[in-house]
Amino acid sequence: MLAQNIPWFLGGSADLGPSNRTLLTYEGAGDFQADTRTGKNLHYGIREHAMGAIVNGLSVSKLRGFGATFFIFSDYVRPAIRLSALMELPSIFVFTHDAMGDGEDGPTHQPVEHLASLRAIPGLVTLRPADANEVVESYRYIMRLHHKPAILVLSRQPLPTLDRNKFASASGVAHGAYVLADAPGGNPEVILIASGSEVSLALDAHEKLLAEGIRSRVVSMPSWDIFDLQTQEYRDSVLPPKVKARVAVEQASLLDGSDMSALPAA
Repeated sequence: MLAQNIPWFLGGSADLGPSNRTLLTYEGAGDFQADTRTGKNLHYGIREHAMGAIVNGLSVSKLRGFGATFFIFSDYVRPAIRLSALMELPSIFVFTHDAMGDGEDGPTHQPVEHLASLRAIPGLVTLRPADANEVVESYRYIMRLHHKPAILVLSRQPLPTLDRNKFASASGVAHGAYVLADAPGGNPEVILIASGSEVSLALDAHEKLLAEGIRSRVVSMPSWDIFDLQTQEYRDSVLPPKVKARVAVEQASLLDGSDMSALPAA
């Protein structure tokens, strides 16, 4: 656990700790309060913007602070996120309940446009991991950042932990995107590109396509930002230019509801 091994790592949630799974429960973690300032858990209350501002303040103080809430409430944190990017602070924001289709609170809690809008903020690293292993590797990448803020976009529903003996290592997260499953011989006819909870769906499609004799490749792309930083040689190895048949699998909102050019250019 990061908090157990890094004394200056601390944070909490905007009143959603049990739902975000961000409460630090190990012995000695404690709560940070006016009369007890040794605790690691910060209870920000239902005030997401203040939470983001506090996280930035912690970063300015050379601490590694994090704040968490539901993804839909990132709207309230956005000004602080933009400031962290402008100020080149390594602030950490954890957003859960990212799916549009399974929110028990209805359309007011469905973050339809939030992923695209946060990806558009310059200087911000956005990561949407597909399983527990990718979450670990995401934190490994984030903790090495010194001048960029990062957000983790996580699901509400349980996701399968992928068998890394069968599929590629999650260490590929450090490159932003990597080949998770490939066609026999590594010569795909079609590339399925997915992030987060949609990666397992792409793997299911991959298996069905192979059964039908169609050679497919599954690319897990947790971070466009990190992938864009890779060499052209690496990017071409993941997304070969000669393979024109590509399908992006991700719950999001198209610009006008029908324009497929809104999907990420591969």
